[in-house]
Amino acid sequence: MTLHELIRTSHRWLGMVFTLTVVANFAAMSQGEPPPWLVYSPLAPLAPLMISGLYMFFRPYFARRRAARATS
Repeated sequence: MTLHELIRTSHRWLGMVFTLTVVANFAAMSQGEPPPWLVYSPLAPLAPLMISGLYMFFRPYFARRRAARATS
């Protein structure tokens, strides 16, 4: 498995974890005041999710730049 495939796969799993924490957060809020650790739990997967998402967004631009430098 290449680094790109590993990052893409982990991004998908982190997205599922993030979604579950947000759903759990809303479910807890419907029951009353949720504990602080549950309120802030979606932030834990959000940071690596943002980093991997930015990597996948900019990867094609870096590949084009590298290809342009190789031909000139």
